[in-house]
Amino acid sequence: MAMRKTVARWGVVGLVLLLVGTTACSQKRKPLVPLGLENEVKAQATALTEQGTQAYQAKQYEEAKRHFEQAMAAAPQSGPAHYNYALALNALGDSEVARQHFLEAANLSPGDKTIWDSPALSAYGNPENKGRTKDRPYGTHRPNFGGMPRY
Repeated sequence: MAMRKTVARWGVVGLVLLLVGTTACSQKRKPLVPLGLENEVKAQATALTEQGTQAYQAKQYEEAKRHFEQAMAAAPQSGPAHYNYALALNALGDSEVARQHFLEAANLSPGDKTIWDSPALSAYGNPENKGRTKDRPYGTHRPNFGGMPRY
């Protein structure tokens, strides 16, 4: 009888640990939201960014793209301007051009944690690894139990 209670308690403890572990390890993706521009940029670029942000949040991505593109032209050295334009392109499905602008945004804003850690940019991985090959050639055999090759 005491053994059953002990086993039941350990079962409950194990279940609680499993639930806590799975919820702690699961990460909810951050929503993709446009960023505000730096204080040093022209007022025109800031106004265009605000209009683009409103359009983006209303899911009017084509209009948002147009506003963000104009803001980027007004502030070409702004990382957030490139990031916002890339968000609109990404929402429209133009992922290759979006990738280029995400990388440009990261290069223009080296200390901006929001840009570097954004879900939109992390989907493209580390740009230095693009095209990098594996250190050793791919094998045609699979290892078996014990790690010895099969003959």
